[in-house]
Amino acid sequence: MLAWAAGQKGLDRDQHAMVRVLTHERDRAVRVPQALVKALAEAQSHGLSAWRQARKEKRFALFQPALERMLALRREQADAYGHGGERYDALLEGYEPGMRVARLTPVLAALRDALIPMAAALAAAPRQVRNPLEGRRFDTEAQWRFTLRLLEAVGFDLEAGRQDRSIHPFTGGTHPQDVRLTTRLDEANPLNAFFSTIHEAGHGLYEQGFDEAHYRTPLAAAPSMGLHESQSRLWENVVGRSRAFWVHFFPLLEQAFPEALAGVGLEGFLAAANRVSPSLIRTEADEVTYNLHIVLRYELELLLIHDELPLSEVPSAWNERMRRYLGITPPDDTLGVLQDIHWAWGEFGYFPTYALGNLYSASLFRAAERALPDLTAHLERGELLPLRDWLRTHVHRQGYRLPAEELIQQVTGHGLTDADFLAYLREKYGALYGVSL
Repeated sequence: MLAWAAGQKGLDRDQHAMVRVLTHERDRAVRVPQALVKALAEAQSHGLSAWRQARKEKRFALFQPALERMLALRREQADAYGHGGERYDALLEGYEPGMRVARLTPVLAALRDALIPMAAALAAAPRQVRNPLEGRRFDTEAQWRFTLRLLEAVGFDLEAGRQDRSIHPFTGGTHPQDVRLTTRLDEANPLNAFFSTIHEAGHGLYEQGFDEAHYRTPLAAAPSMGLHESQSRLWENVVGRSRAFWVHFFPLLEQAFPEALAGVGLEGFLAAANRVSPSLIRTEADEVTYNLHIVLRYELELLLIHDELPLSEVPSAWNERMRRYLGITPPDDTLGVLQDIHWAWGEFGYFPTYALGNLYSASLFRAAERALPDLTAHLERGELLPLRDWLRTHVHRQGYRLPAEELIQQVTGHGLTDADFLAYLREKYGALYGVSL
C-alpha cells in the first residue's frame, strides 16, 4: 500500500511527507524479528530491576550481566535494521532520524574541546558567582502559583493542557489539545520548579503547536528528539535564564516571596540561576558543563556498541572521563555510571539528542533575533508571545514535514553547528564572570 501511494501522481507536499515517514517507520518495524522484540522487552524488565538493586548497593557489578545482555540484543537489533557498517547509526536513527556518527562525532568532539577550557576558565575567574538563595525557604504553594503564571506568560494553553506535580518533571498527553506537564517543587530550591516548568512548557508548546491539518497523522510530531529538546532548552535556558526575562519577572517574584528574597536583588537571582560549577549528576549540571556529561556518555556508548570496552572497565572509563572533562571523580557507582536509567532500558543513541537540543536551541534563537529585532525589548516587558508565535510558525507547525537538520537549515540558513551555542555561552558567561572566553 505504501509503495503504491508513493507512486501516485498529484500528491501534495504533506502527502509525500506522510508516505515518507510511514514508510520509514514500517521498514524499521518489520526488520526486527518478533523473537527479538520479545527478548528486548524481557531484557528491559530485568535490566531495570538489576539497575535499581545496583544503585541501592552502589555496585556496578550487579548491573553488569543485565547490561551485557541488553548490549548483545541491541547489537542484534542494529544488524536487523541494517547500518552500512556503523551499528550505532541504526540505533541513533530511532531517536534522531537522519543523523549519523560520521556527522555527529566531529561536532561533539569540537564542542568538548571548547567546553573543557571554558569551564576551567570560569572556575579560575577572579569574580566567582555565589548562590544567595542557599539557606532560604520558599513556600511551595506560592511556587506553584508562580509556575502557573509562567505557563500563561509563555503562551501554554491551559484549556488544552494542564500542569501537575511529580518527582521527576515530564511532558505527556494523547493529543495536541490534551498536553500534560509536571513540575517539581522544593522548598529549599525554587529554581527547580521555575525552570522545570519553563522546560516542560517548551515541550508542551511544541505539542500544542502542530498544524491542525496534521492531527491524527504522522506529521503531528517532531522530526527528532533533538529538535523537541531544542524547544525546552530554548525556553528554559536561552530565554528563562536570561537577564531580559527576569527584568520583567523578578519584581513579580519578589511580590510572591517578599521575605525569602529580601536582599537578593536581580543580580543575585541571576547569579543563582546561572552559576557554573561541575556536578557529578547530569540532570543537575549547568549550561556550560552539561554537554560534557553527554559527550562522555556518547563516547562510552560507541565503545560499548562496537564491543571495544570490557564491561568490567566501564566504571573506571566513566570516572576517568569525569576527571578529564569536569575535574571531579564520582565517589561511588551510584553517583557515577549508574545515575541514568537509559542503559537499563537499552536506550543507546538517546543521550546525543540532549546535546543536539542545546545546539539547535541557540541557532534557532539567533534566527529569531534576526527576524524579531525588538525581541530583547519584548522579553524585558514580559511579552513572550512574539517569540512563541515565531517558533510556532517556523518550527511547531512544520511538524514532521522535514527531517530535523533540513528544518534547521531552512529556518537558520545553516545545518548543525556548535558555533551559535558557543558564542551564546561566551557572551553570557564571560560577562557574568568578568572574563574573556
